[in-house]
Amino acid sequence: MKLESLLQYIDKYMAVEGHPDNPRAMNGLQVEGRGEVGHVVAAVDASEASIQDAVARGADLLIVHHGLFWGGSAPLTGRLLRRVKPLVGGGVSLYSCHLPLDSHAEIGNSALLGRALGLSLEGRFGRFDGIDVGWQGRLDQPVDSTTLTARTEVAVGGSVRLIAGGGPRIERVGVVTGAGAGALAEAAQLGLDALVTGECSHHHYFDAMELGVHLLLAGHYATETFGVRALAAHVAERFGLTWEFVDRATGL
Repeated sequence: MKLESLLQYIDKYMAVEGHPDNPRAMNGLQVEGRGEVGHVVAAVDASEASIQDAVARGADLLIVHHGLFWGGSAPLTGRLLRRVKPLVGGGVSLYSCHLPLDSHAEIGNSALLGRALGLSLEGRFGRFDGIDVGWQGRLDQPVDSTTLTARTEVAVGGSVRLIAGGGPRIERVGVVTGAGAGALAEAAQLGLDALVTGECSHHHYFDAMELGVHLLLAGHYATETFGVRALAAHVAERFGLTWEFVDRATGL
């Protein structure tokens, strides 16, 4: 598969152009490698370890959620050089997709996690700069906070911290992956019983308790493995490529 053709497809499928995001996210191609793609590797972060894994596994294209340039423009030295050099030396392209991957209706982090929780997705949720990056939906049967916590732990394959700010019955749940606890006020306004996200700041504890919404913290990394896996699988199936996921979990 020609790299240029594949990138054009991904950009369009993910609706990257014009999607609001942190300007330092730099969605799209960040490092250009060889012109042909046969093997795709997915990872959550463009860390030095993940990049080394991708090169060692013969990747032609590495798709990540968190790209290289969160620190802004910087000299190509030190840590940044150690990340970029293996990509250039190995001819591996790096493609980053941040909020477009959180919000995507089919293969987005929030939608996939919501479905893994057993939600019937009913509408968008989690407003950011005019775009909703999350989803809200309804469980088939109401559950208590302990049951929803256990279900979330199964979905993400790890431990979940519950801040039990809501009532005994949970039926309507919002999902915003990553650092989505800022959506608590919106969750309360919509009458949601719980918000599932990755991480929160200290003050969000009191927000959850005072707004009457259960807050479930499943880990920033763990809630954002869904989308990169799904995107890599999607393009591999569509274009006859091979793919794999490299797991460099942070526990955060």
